[in-house]
Amino acid sequence: MGKSNSSRDWTQIYAIYGMDQWQTLLFLLCHAVLFSLLSIIFVFYFDSIFHFFQTLFPSPSTARFAAGFSGAVTSISSVCLFFAAANFLYSAGPLHYEMAQRMVGSVYDWSSVKLALDIGCGRGILLNSVATQLKKTGSSGRVVGLDRSKRTTLSTLRTANVEGVGEYVTCKEGDVRSLPFDDNYFDVVVSAVFVHTVGKEYGHRTVEAAAERMRVVGEMVRVLKPGGVGVVWDLLHVPEYVRRLQELKMEDIRVSERVTAFMVSSHMVSFRKPSQHVVGPGEVRLDWRC
Repeated sequence: MGKSNSSRDWTQIYAIYGMDQWQTLLFLLCHAVLFSLLSIIFVFYFDSIFHFFQTLFPSPSTARFAAGFSGAVTSISSVCLFFAAANFLYSAGPLHYEMAQRMVGSVYDWSSVKLALDIGCGRGILLNSVATQLKKTGSSGRVVGLDRSKRTTLSTLRTANVEGVGEYVTCKEGDVRSLPFDDNYFDVVVSAVFVHTVGKEYGHRTVEAAAERMRVVGEMVRVLKPGGVGVVWDLLHVPEYVRRLQELKMEDIRVSERVTAFMVSSHMVSFRKPSQHVVGPGEVRLDWRC
């Protein structure tokens, strides 16, 4: 059933990969419906609501403004919640799939790749995209998907078989802050919308959480072979990753233009590990072609 086309129908993506955090989508939809019903109530019972506000405000004009303003806020809230739900649904499936294709496309030569690593492989959208590329080039390479949950890795193996790339995929349970691999082990290391979740137990904007994310970036560089390529697509914290990559003397650092995903800013950053130690900070290029 393997399909390698760069665009897919939403139903195909969700039929194969399902959806993480469906509770968030359900939460947004329930509140969107609730606010929509309140908006309808405001329309049909505006006079009664206006009389209620008159008990709070002595001036009729003030009461009418308060009733109208409340109705407008309720209506706008319902629209925003529906939009947020739609963006969440799009980001979790079609956008994730599209970005996976772009990440794969940022590695110029897959024919020489023997081992690749997907950190935080989750449902396997990026993992299977890498495996599909290896299969397409006739490579004998393999891609390893690492996740914190054994249950997730078993589910990911099933999606790889559905996509027809099971023989190219291996999944492993492990701690992303201390990768269970030797130094200079992988030709390519990738990760999609995952690194920002590391250290969330400390709160996303704390020093402790930032330190945990930087550990992951450092581990990514450690297991990458000299001359190997790393590609990360993530939310919010990409400037931190770029600074850390500069500190680690990575080369050819490229940052994509902004993409809205899950209602926040996201970017893709790619880099190359130098064949030998380089003195001085690496150059950062803003280039969507990565």
